[in-house]
Amino acid sequence: MIAHLHGELARIEADYVVIDVNGVGYKAFLPLASISQLPQIGDEVKILISTIVKEDSITLYGFLEAAQQSLFEILLTVSGVGPKVALNILSVLPVEQIIGSISGERYAELNRVPGVGTKTAQRIVLELKEKIATLVWAQAARKNVPAEQRSLDDAVEGLIALGYNRNDARAAVDEALKSLKDVRDTGSIVRAALKLLSKS
Repeated sequence: MIAHLHGELARIEADYVVIDVNGVGYKAFLPLASISQLPQIGDEVKILISTIVKEDSITLYGFLEAAQQSLFEILLTVSGVGPKVALNILSVLPVEQIIGSISGERYAELNRVPGVGTKTAQRIVLELKEKIATLVWAQAARKNVPAEQRSLDDAVEGLIALGYNRNDARAAVDEALKSLKDVRDTGSIVRAALKLLSKS
């Protein structure tokens, strides 16, 4: 299974690119936001790859950030959400906003994405809120744990679910807290930490 591609950017189209790796051209579909961040044709590029294998095809989906790739793969676990819909969501909304929409149960924001109907948007919120781990605060079953600490722990687990290791997740959360007023809002902590991680 292909994990990443590292080679020359040979072609850029509306929704996919071709990467030349030692003379072999690999076609990979990317979120629109990622395509706009690519270097010039002929430059060296490295993208993360998720491979979708079907009976009649093998399709590559590329990402510039681990969080984007992880969220794409998590979206695919939702019933009724295929690669095209998951890619559309990542093309229209940044990772931080998708997490915020799920954590705040704002399915209407997801509903605005082409190909995402109301029922699909509701299923995404319903089925992913546990995996994203930004709504764990709603399960306040962990008594004797201060709300602030619970939010921090949930934020760290949410970042780990998106593919970051525990040490990096904890460091990013600790740094994010310095700029936040409400340390009980897990979604805000995760979004702030993701911005820091994307810069590192």
